[in-house]
Amino acid sequence: MKSLFEQNGGTYTKVGDYYVPNIAAPDTRQYNIGKYGRLHKKFLKENYPAYYSTLLMSGKLFDYLEKVDLRAKNELDRLIPLLAGQQGVTEQLKAENQLKWVGLMNNIKAQAEEIIYAEIVYEREVI
Repeated sequence: MKSLFEQNGGTYTKVGDYYVPNIAAPDTRQYNIGKYGRLHKKFLKENYPAYYSTLLMSGKLFDYLEKVDLRAKNELDRLIPLLAGQQGVTEQLKAENQLKWVGLMNNIKAQAEEIIYAEIVYEREVI
């Protein structure tokens, strides 16, 4: 009697006294997973290990992480100018007082990243 694995087209290799299924990881392409994707991966691995394993075993993890990272980067690119405009940080300020401008822009980037962490990186269902 064939196993369910064999009925679905799977094969085994005998290694010593054991039969090991011939399972290969799906072909992967080069993924561009940056800071936010890696943080989200760590978050899933620590807080939702079953969901993480499901994504990994189905071969969808890296596509998912790439989408999370892209969404986070796009949101950062959208938020920084928005927050800068709300706080009155302009090119004129940059020309007049560069140190103040740099300090304010660093603060704005930190604010934008906190929003991204809360809404994208540390949420289970992002996409």
